Amino acid sequence: MVKVMSWIYLVAAGLLEVVWAYFMKQSEGFTRLVPTSITIVAMIASFALLSMAMRTLPLSTAYTVWTGIGAVGAFLIGTFLLGEPANAMRITAALLITAGLVLMKLS
Repeated sequence: MVKVMSWIYLVAAGLLEVVWAYFMKQSEGFTRLVPTSITIVAMIASFALLSMAMRTLPLSTAYTVWTGIGAVGAFLIGTFLLGEPANAMRITAALLITAGLVLMKLS
């Protein structure tokens, strides 16, 4: 059960990484109060959950999955909410990151 909770913490931490990355973009260089505040709170929560997950998960797995969720999530947010380009190479890169996350979990 502890291992399951660690994975829940890790996924939540990764999702919060996406949240803080998005709001960091919205903060316009930390010049807007609300997006800056959300960025800081989400960062702290993300790091706290990552730390809790690392109590039982290996560093290599936890950190890789955390950054992978953040990278793919940021790509999706950028593409669908911010109108950033989604060409074949960028989509392939996101799929390769996702494949790496699955392999890391299975290992």
